Amino acid sequence: MKLRVPPMKLLLSLALALAAVSSAPAQQGGSFTSPVGLQLYSLRSQFALRGVPWTLDRVKEFGITEVELAGTYNLSAAQFRKELDARGLKAVSSHFPYSRYKVDLDAVVTEAKALGLQYAGCAWIDHVGDFDETEARDAVKVFNRAGEALAKAGITFFYHCHGYEFQPHGDGTLFDLLMKETRPGHVSYQMDILWVVFPGQDPAKLMEKYPDRWKLMHLKDLKKGVATGALTGHTDVKNDVALGTGQMNWPSIFSAAQKIGIKHYFIEDESPTSMEQIPNSIAFLKNLKW
Repeated sequence: MKLRVPPMKLLLSLALALAAVSSAPAQQGGSFTSPVGLQLYSLRSQFALRGVPWTLDRVKEFGITEVELAGTYNLSAAQFRKELDARGLKAVSSHFPYSRYKVDLDAVVTEAKALGLQYAGCAWIDHVGDFDETEARDAVKVFNRAGEALAKAGITFFYHCHGYEFQPHGDGTLFDLLMKETRPGHVSYQMDILWVVFPGQDPAKLMEKYPDRWKLMHLKDLKKGVATGALTGHTDVKNDVALGTGQMNWPSIFSAAQKIGIKHYFIEDESPTSMEQIPNSIAFLKNLKW
């Protein structure tokens, strides 16, 4: 039998194709498969105007099962939990004011237990003007004490970054000081993506720097064109846009988050159009591939 020898051009093309495949970087792929939670502060106007039952019905209609609280809207912890339970909603975590951790810690622990929380946190350190080292060190004491008290009740304390903590300090920032001085066994952290990007930080790099400290995440997108680099902890709430329509690099963020094992993700949408934007954000997450 006579063998056919491929033309030289064909052999050269095959060789070049094989070389390109072997030298190409490995492609990492993924998808968002975690439960989509909601920070109920997103619907604060609805809670105030329409009440707790109506608003929680809307949360259920979104297909949400995990929620994070920022208050119980004139209900006791037990009453609010009853409303959640009736709709199959689980309060995984809640934010409590900094002042309560300082002067009302026992009551915070009692309330957290009544709500059935796994995590109890703080989203704002009271400060005047630019956040400084004295205020940071005061927060370290408050957080370590709160973390120890909550741990005895089986609850993990966390701090939610807000952007102003990235003031320069030594070879790093005051955020680095908070990480260094708070005890890892008692104090965890929640990354709010907007409040990392807005002050000019990189979420993926920050997760890589402290892989064992981040447990929770707020999913929030920043409107395209909004300048970053400010350390104020404030921006117009209208700059909160539906996930996937802003300037966040979600594939990079989720790749890093999955690598370090973030436990819970909560959409937080502070915009006045949150009711319209939340379903779009949920759809984006369900369809996201990278």
